[in-house]
Amino acid sequence: MRNSLLYSHLYSWYEANHRDLPWRETNDPYRIWLSEIILQQTRVAQGLDYYFRFVNRWETVEALAAAKEEDVLREGQGLGYYTRARNLHKAAQMIVEHAWTPFPTRFEDIRSLPGVGEYTAGAIAAFAYNDAYLAMDGNVYRVLARLLDIDEPFDTTQGKKLFRQQAEKLLDREHPKLYNSAIMEFGALYCTPVLGDKCNDCPLQSICMAHIHGTAELLPVRKARPKVKDRWLDYHIYILEENNILYTFLHQRSNPHDIWFHLYEFPCEEHSTPPATKDAKAISFTHVLSHQRLHARFFVHRIDSDKDIESKLQDNIRIRWEDLEDFPFPRLLLRALEQLRVK
Repeated sequence: MRNSLLYSHLYSWYEANHRDLPWRETNDPYRIWLSEIILQQTRVAQGLDYYFRFVNRWETVEALAAAKEEDVLREGQGLGYYTRARNLHKAAQMIVEHAWTPFPTRFEDIRSLPGVGEYTAGAIAAFAYNDAYLAMDGNVYRVLARLLDIDEPFDTTQGKKLFRQQAEKLLDREHPKLYNSAIMEFGALYCTPVLGDKCNDCPLQSICMAHIHGTAELLPVRKARPKVKDRWLDYHIYILEENNILYTFLHQRSNPHDIWFHLYEFPCEEHSTPPATKDAKAISFTHVLSHQRLHARFFVHRIDSDKDIESKLQDNIRIRWEDLEDFPFPRLLLRALEQLRVK
């Protein structure tokens, strides 16, 4: 009875309130996979543009597999988590190598793709093939925590196990695509982190234990966050003019364990402590990552010859300033470039 009421109220709400999104209008697993990877820790409004960039440039998984990694990184720059773009490329190549085209159909094969975890594999299986798998993103955890009044932290090993056990009991196995779509959308649009007065008009209030117990605003519970590390970076943008053409210098990051692997940056100095004084000539930003807070300053230097600073430009390449857009950059550097006016 409880599940029947949940499906009835949830599906009615979804029918009246869901957003029209391009990946909901298709059963194409390639496009659904692209959307799920792009939307990892990214808002739908921001992800839409990237989704269209990818599907318009690479219409099939074979086309994406044949692309240059640098082109894939450039199309994904600004998303913030560049491992996603690299994983898209690696996964596409893996699909072609295993002859899983146009896309794998077995859950185990989907789950084996780079960048595809339990949630993403479940989402693809449910949305593309209507298979009875769970798609449990942060919105779903929040809805379940309130619906069942679970005060166990959902981001611990024990918590994830408990939530999955309870979620399996609620899954509509006859309509898994509709169920997963509806509960995710309900968490994204209605059962949001800040509820306000919405609990009083909630279509699920009669079966929501947190509403009945008055604990909805306290849920879900997270484990304690790790301490954020501060880093101080000074970027030096050297400008050289020859025959009325402006040149600058870039370095490609080469550590495969680096989240900015294969992206480009200007020559950089890192300091263990914050600078003693501010510099009015510098453009300054604070850029927050999941476990790091980057304090960056950007200095522009006009030089007459690269020989003068040869020791500072080791492993750097010289490019025309107008060609900067051809290189993939971390979001931090894109922010600086938006403010730079070099002529």
